[in-house]
Amino acid sequence: MAADEIRGDEIRGAAQGDAPVPLSVLDLVTVGAGRTASDALRTSVDLARLAEARGFHRYWVAEHHSMPGVASSSPAVILAHLAAHTDRIRLGSGGVMLPNHAPLVIAEQFGTLEAMAPGRVDLGLGRAPGTDGATAAALRRTDRLNEGADDFPEQLAELIRFLDDDFPDGHRYRRIHAVPGPVQATSPGGVQSPHRPPVWLLGSSGFSARLAGVLGLPFAFAHHFSAQNTVPALDLYRESFQPSAVLDRPYALIGVSALAADEEKEARRQVLAAALSMVRLRTGRPGLVPSPEEAAAHEFSPMERDFVDSWNANVIHGTPDEVRSGLDDLAKRTGADELMITANAHGGDVRVRSYELIADAYGLPTPA
Repeated sequence: MAADEIRGDEIRGAAQGDAPVPLSVLDLVTVGAGRTASDALRTSVDLARLAEARGFHRYWVAEHHSMPGVASSSPAVILAHLAAHTDRIRLGSGGVMLPNHAPLVIAEQFGTLEAMAPGRVDLGLGRAPGTDGATAAALRRTDRLNEGADDFPEQLAELIRFLDDDFPDGHRYRRIHAVPGPVQATSPGGVQSPHRPPVWLLGSSGFSARLAGVLGLPFAFAHHFSAQNTVPALDLYRESFQPSAVLDRPYALIGVSALAADEEKEARRQVLAAALSMVRLRTGRPGLVPSPEEAAAHEFSPMERDFVDSWNANVIHGTPDEVRSGLDDLAKRTGADELMITANAHGGDVRVRSYELIADAYGLPTPA
């Protein structure tokens, strides 16, 4: 499918209820201590169904590797599972780390997802490894890690060519086709879906912001772990934006960490546990997400306490009204076109409840 056949409504969302912009979900498929990956994946199904029923616009899964507390190493597999349990909500990667994979493989995987869930699949791409250097080397079977990131624009162009099946005559890949894909429509008797997954660029700095703008693609910024760069990156994206066959004007969403609970004290307990998990990850000791009880008993060093305070300053948490106020303020400050909420907690029930409370706070649709 050609890029000019991507409809704007496959990218732009519509705000529901009293929300200032469309609200979406970013799922890291977190695994808490005492829980299994199966438990986490069942929570993902519950969350996707809830998000669909309550009017969240899209549901993305992130690619991470070698992290015991994050079971999202295979986004395409998880998305196929979620597609089988939902009917309408957009599903996508937030994102697939392009340098970890051959572009043809990604085109085949997401062509398959598009065939499973026509017209509701997004392909979000990042250029970071989603892990540490040693794991990235194992994934890519090379120690030349910078090469993959430096070649990102060329890899992206190749991937889009595979998705559109439009390599020019004489190109070494002219006779290679991503299947499922557009080539099926040109085969005798062939009929192909009029859709192909819209490509998004993800970033936590200015590189992908500028590239997305120059190419006229939608952009997703990782505010949840790079808050200080959010406004500069969005400004750069908008300044660099050139209208394309995909978008006539910029469209940017930001990932935001938010957790609502019935009581403010409970929200604080939950985000402290998630912050302890991040402390361990950042100090080379990744593990399962600890329970609030374990976090409460942990003796934080002064350095750890400084990290926790800094980290949680960018996590919008508290009662539903407090979270709504924080999200409203963030949307106003950044001018983001969409907020993609990630709720990290030890228990799946806590995460599900958080999204329920946020939906209620904004008066999002309730199922009949």
